[in-house]
Parts: sequence; structure tokens; C-alpha cells
Amino acid sequence: MPDLSSRYALLCVGNSMMGDDGAGPRLAELCAETPLPGWTVVDGGAAPENDIGFLRELQPEHLVIVDATDMGLAPGEMRIIDENDIGEMFMMTTHNLPLTFLIQQLREDIAQITFVGIQPDVVAFYYPMSAAVEQAVNRLHQLLPALEQGLGIAPFQAEVA
Repeated sequence: MPDLSSRYALLCVGNSMMGDDGAGPRLAELCAETPLPGWTVVDGGAAPENDIGFLRELQPEHLVIVDATDMGLAPGEMRIIDENDIGEMFMMTTHNLPLTFLIQQLREDIAQITFVGIQPDVVAFYYPMSAAVEQAVNRLHQLLPALEQGLGIAPFQAEVA
């Protein structure tokens, strides 16, 4: 049963059968192994829209969404992506609905939403997760408790053509 007094929620998005796209679900596993006090963790898998109702009911002060995101960076690099840029970016996605839809639905009940993208290396069926992405997931797990002080992850800067 989730702790409805949680101040923070973590929505982990991705498909663990698709190599590095499993970054989100792997983070959810890490949080199950080593829980983060004050956090409710939701493994949204490849259909995070199924968790909209639960997250809206939870009404955390701050929601962090984590997903593998092709940003043209070195594998394992993490960036905080402004929600206004998500729709404009060519985002590799294995999900049923765009993440912009998900965020718009949650925005009504959750004031602070932070989207963290992890640059994948290989996204293909039955590939293992790369070492670089596994390291990024572990680092993010360590950074999340310091959310109030800032995660220390650079914002994504789209290259101007």
C-alpha cells in the first residue's frame, strides 16, 4: 500500500525488455531494494498513462518522471528536460501515449514536475542494459533524496540549428 503522506513521487517509465529503455523500471527496482524515505515509487512501465489517476490522487508536492530519452548525448548522460521542450524534441519512445499528454494530465493536481532523461545506448528487444545506463540509474537513485537542494543534473540544451 502506498504511503499517501509521501511528499515526493517517482514515476519510472520504460520497457525493461528493450535494453536501455529499461532505465526507469531498473530505478523502480533499486527503490524497492533500497527505499527512499518520503517517496512513493511507481513503475509506470511502457504505459505510464495507466498511473495518472493514482498519481493525481496521491497529490505529491513534487513528481519526478524518469525515462530513457535520446538527446544525442553520450550513453548514461542525464539531463533535466523542460516540459515545453518534450513535445518539440524527437523523443525515442516505446510508450503508447506521448509524455506531454501524461504531464498535461498530471499538471492539474501536481504543481512541481521534473522530467529526467537518461541517454540510452542500445534500445532493442532482449538487449541487456548498458553499463553506462546502469551507472546513471544508480547515481540518480543516490541523488533523489537531495531533490530539495537540486539534483545537480544539468538542464537539457537543444542545439540550435
